[in-house]
Amino acid sequence: MAKPRRRAEPRIILAKTLVHLAALTPLAILLWQVWSVARTGGNALGADPVAEIEHRLGLWALRFLMLTLAITPLRQLSGWSVLVRFRRMLGLYAFAYATLHFAAYLGLDLRGFWTQVFEDIAKRPYITVGFIAWLLLVPLAVTSTTGWIRRLGRHWARLHMLVYAVAVLAVLHFWWLVKSDIREPALYAGIAALLLGWRLWKRWRVRTSLSARA
Repeated sequence: MAKPRRRAEPRIILAKTLVHLAALTPLAILLWQVWSVARTGGNALGADPVAEIEHRLGLWALRFLMLTLAITPLRQLSGWSVLVRFRRMLGLYAFAYATLHFAAYLGLDLRGFWTQVFEDIAKRPYITVGFIAWLLLVPLAVTSTTGWIRRLGRHWARLHMLVYAVAVLAVLHFWWLVKSDIREPALYAGIAALLLGWRLWKRWRVRTSLSARA
């Protein structure tokens, strides 16, 4: 007989609802501004609305990716195991915003000339690494369900280590995209280095501890 599924605590449901609302707020604001510009011809999105739309969607994809990677260090430092329940949600939002970022590039930048995307991928390094990062996110998003975790078993964790490569490629995409002021991509590069460095340090400590006991 199958075990009954454990019902989520009201506090967890409330927290997840708030996270959903917070995650969707940047998209709602952007859509409102797009509608306002289309209706009134205003400058809510600046002189280059297409570039602004792409930039914001990509930036939020990167932010959610960093938040996803921050869950493990925060859990280890705070001891709050409940944080793990939010990792999948944040990762899926990173994928959603990255997909919208890519879709905006295809639909607004290329304006339907989608065959040009292959030329851009081949000729522009920042598009190349960005596209690879998005491709690597696809299997992570597809296999994020409980069913896939059960099917893949121990291989699931190995597959999802691709998120580290995605983080590096995403930061590199942002860095190469910026023409002059690199302060913002440098900030995210520092955050990514800190989050990935923490994992390397923890792994080194475990190995050192095991070697000392041997």
